[in-house]
Amino acid sequence: MPDERLLVERELLQPLPSLRLQIGAPSVLRKVDRLSCVRYASARYSVPTRLIGTSVAVVLDHGAVCLVEPGTGMIVAEHELGAPGSASILDAHYDGPRPAPNRGPRPKTSIEQQFCALGTDAHAFLVGAAAIGNTRLGSELEILLALGAAHGEQALVSALHRAVAFRRFRAADVRSILAAGAGTPQPRPAGDALILDLPVAPTRSLDAYTVTPVIDGGVSS
Repeated sequence: MPDERLLVERELLQPLPSLRLQIGAPSVLRKVDRLSCVRYASARYSVPTRLIGTSVAVVLDHGAVCLVEPGTGMIVAEHELGAPGSASILDAHYDGPRPAPNRGPRPKTSIEQQFCALGTDAHAFLVGAAAIGNTRLGSELEILLALGAAHGEQALVSALHRAVAFRRFRAADVRSILAAGAGTPQPRPAGDALILDLPVAPTRSLDAYTVTPVIDGGVSS
């Protein structure tokens, strides 16, 4: 029966395609991640941060990637088509340029916080000690703070400054510097060359010292 056949065929029916004219490759929707980027063809493209968590349409237009806000139809970002694995990030989408990476120490324990409170010399000492692979740094910080209590904070800071200058990043090195006292030499980089105006001595030609030969008791011309 036709009505029974229609019930069977209805499961295979699909919606009719849109009659709206579309030029170029069809757009696809992509969700904006927490980094304010969308991924398309294994590449990442940035959009304004206000769109985090929403979806934008990705449209290709003559080698350019246009990111369109579906609700308004407005192009919110435009990038050159990148290779797979690349990323196109615009600083304007993040309210200014990205901050430079901070590779300074990040104290966690109270001992580390007390040591970092000594200033930039303590920070440089921590970074240098970590760079040489000092695995006993945690226990040595307690020794360094004890040295500061015994010799004074300013003396400890000066010793840390000298230790960093000579790339000595052990507690024993700082103890040796403190034991040497203030009489240790303080090498400094060479300055400009010293230029002096030396006196000029009079000179004579070598011809003045030539011996004239004597011939037959007379002087040759």
